[in-house]
Amino acid sequence: MKKFINKVDNILVESLSGFAKAHHDLVELHLDPNFLTRTNKAQNKVAIISGGGSGHEPLHAGYIGYGMLDAACPGHVFTSPTPDQMLMAAEAVHADKGILFIVKNYAGDVMNFEMAAEMLPFEHATVLTSDDCAVVNSTYTTGRRGVAGTVIVEKCVGSLAETGADLQACKALGDKVNHRTASIGVALTSCTVPAAGRATFDISDTEIEMGVGIHGEPGRRRETMRPADEIIGDCVEAILMDFKTRQLQPSKKHEALLLVNGFGATPLMELYLIYNTAAKLFNLHNLEISRSLVGNYTTALDMAGASITLCLLDDEIKQHWDSPVHTAALRWGK
Repeated sequence: MKKFINKVDNILVESLSGFAKAHHDLVELHLDPNFLTRTNKAQNKVAIISGGGSGHEPLHAGYIGYGMLDAACPGHVFTSPTPDQMLMAAEAVHADKGILFIVKNYAGDVMNFEMAAEMLPFEHATVLTSDDCAVVNSTYTTGRRGVAGTVIVEKCVGSLAETGADLQACKALGDKVNHRTASIGVALTSCTVPAAGRATFDISDTEIEMGVGIHGEPGRRRETMRPADEIIGDCVEAILMDFKTRQLQPSKKHEALLLVNGFGATPLMELYLIYNTAAKLFNLHNLEISRSLVGNYTTALDMAGASITLCLLDDEIKQHWDSPVHTAALRWGK
């Protein structure tokens, strides 16, 4: 394993310190317990907090700032943050309008955010993201996993919170965006957790893992490598079938947001190739891709691969996706 590491035990703190220095105008780092907050505390709004294991950067710290998160709680690599991180973050950012946790559906994250919520002295609610349609249950979850669609939930809910909307309205929007979003990923290689020093799973040069999770957990099936159009076609079909199964039938020319997300080791050239094919295929199914995002937004350390996420838009979701945002990883309109 060749990585830029001094001591494995220090990698998270050193990385967070570098992130905070690089974006000191946006975020402030708090250590022991580790959490990050906006440099300037927002006022008169619901405080939006997310978190999860590290290794998925820029999720979640990269989305702290105007129009998205007020705080993020990073756990160790692929490990849930602890309740004391969430409690300290909530104490630091609450602005008397309540706390909304946005939590990816992974057992450790769900359990620890629930423990923190039970101890919170403030009004609170939780949005649980579960956009991964690859498998019904997985190695680490009961129910669908929360993956790259979380970025869309955080963006839209963060936008609504900036308007002064109350806690229940923010939760309702988050639940709606999650419901209208589906994702599926495919891995070409494994990822390598620094502390382990070896590949998380074995996969040959001629194989791919269809429906892989963002920690390298198994997907739908292991299959032989094929041309990109065929792989992407299967991903698009899986998303369309998921919408159909959930009786979420888009209307003709329904507007949608297409997110092509890299897992950390896939070049932009390939991600845009994926976007080109996926957009074309969704268009053939009478969907109008009117919003898009392509790049590394929910990674899996150094895994080669990508995920496709589709969110069915309505006027409310579109408004909050388009609204100004100013974070380290998303920035437009401000």
